[in-house]
Amino acid sequence: MATTVDTVVHGGTVAFSSNAYEASVAIKGERIVAVGPHDMMPDTENYIDASGKYVLPGAIDCHVHLRPTPGDDWTVGTRAAALAGLTTIIPFGAYNAEDEESLPDAINRWKEEAKSESLVDYAFHYILSNTPYIIDSLAEAINMGVTSFKMFMTYDHRVSDSFIARVMDIVGANGGIVQLHAENGDVIEHLMHKAIAEGRTKPTDFPATCPPWAEAEAINRGILMGAMTNCPMYIVHLTTQLGLERIKDAQRQGQRVWTETCPQYLLLDETAMESLGPFAKIGPPLRSADGVNQNALWDGTENGYISAIGSDHAPAPTAMKELGWDNVFRAPNGEPIPFGAPSMETIVPLVFSEGVVKRKLPIWWMARMMAENPARIFGLYPRKGVIQPGSDADLLIIDPDVETTIKAQNHQSTTGYTPYEDWKVSGKPWMTMLRGRVLLNDGKLEQQPGSGKFIAAGKPIPPIAGKVR
Repeated sequence: MATTVDTVVHGGTVAFSSNAYEASVAIKGERIVAVGPHDMMPDTENYIDASGKYVLPGAIDCHVHLRPTPGDDWTVGTRAAALAGLTTIIPFGAYNAEDEESLPDAINRWKEEAKSESLVDYAFHYILSNTPYIIDSLAEAINMGVTSFKMFMTYDHRVSDSFIARVMDIVGANGGIVQLHAENGDVIEHLMHKAIAEGRTKPTDFPATCPPWAEAEAINRGILMGAMTNCPMYIVHLTTQLGLERIKDAQRQGQRVWTETCPQYLLLDETAMESLGPFAKIGPPLRSADGVNQNALWDGTENGYISAIGSDHAPAPTAMKELGWDNVFRAPNGEPIPFGAPSMETIVPLVFSEGVVKRKLPIWWMARMMAENPARIFGLYPRKGVIQPGSDADLLIIDPDVETTIKAQNHQSTTGYTPYEDWKVSGKPWMTMLRGRVLLNDGKLEQQPGSGKFIAAGKPIPPIAGKVR
């Protein structure tokens, strides 16, 4: 009797970590069982013709903020992710510090909230605030499959260097990874208060309060603490050439320091503060319009120094954002104008259109940046992030011939706006598969909330580096 499988995807150009070629992918159950020439595939009654299309590993957004109240909860957020062509997201969890909730309790709470609502698979990062008690449950959290922890070096909820070092000691020793939002918080706070005192509170005044060197200085401190503790570290949303140079230096010395950037830092600049105002207030800020930082970041992705692209999806409702037109720092009631923008629904089309189509980067560059490297760094590889036998049958199939225009009215996010309104993009997610089942089919979802699963993370392993061309 001939061997049979559930599905064979054929005719498309399959993207691996360092090359791409026409191949077929055979799927049985939730896993990939064969990749190769079509005439060597097992028999099936279900063929998916991907001719003329790119077949990538399921895309992972490794930097997502879900905000239940107000904002995008698990239902809205994962529906948005699924329609956008993503198959896995890694959102940031939070614990209830007022009640001294432990990390294991917080993880179980989040798993319970997500399991009946999520349309895509998910792992967790956790944000650590300056609460010493939480350190006691770090090792147990890692054993539960939550291995990445983020700390802020700026803003009201920043942590001290001594707290970072203590966390790094434990996380590094137990096989996890520390993420840092790296900006010098003391300097930024000083510059913000000075700007307010001098009446410089328009949206266009915001970027100057977070100078590029403040990012580079904090990255340097983080790298030194990572070396001291032998802890792998990951700089989130890198924005500057200065910061990238420090990361490159550490990588040349063999230190486990990896980084991501985001579409907004590759494609936008501080002139967006003029037209979008508080809706373009993100942290770190959009950088100068001279292209120095944007070009450095593109080069960093092409040459392997920047390992991933995440969205930093941080949905803040229009009603809260629009209060910042006169004072981008504080609303009339004294509350801070929120940072962030909705970005998850635009990341796949923007990375393909701007990177692969316009910059002629190879399709495997996208497979690295949005699948394999996030999976490696955050302990999901080889279950996720790669098209090979034994891996989850997560696929993103892109039709390169479709052109669309980004419109907030077509998005799921509750925010009601996008920084990329009327942006024209080439290429569209045509189909996705999640663990062997069709999730997205030509713009329509074929699965129900609860189809996504929690994926326990393991130890970080080095991402694929080196030039892509």
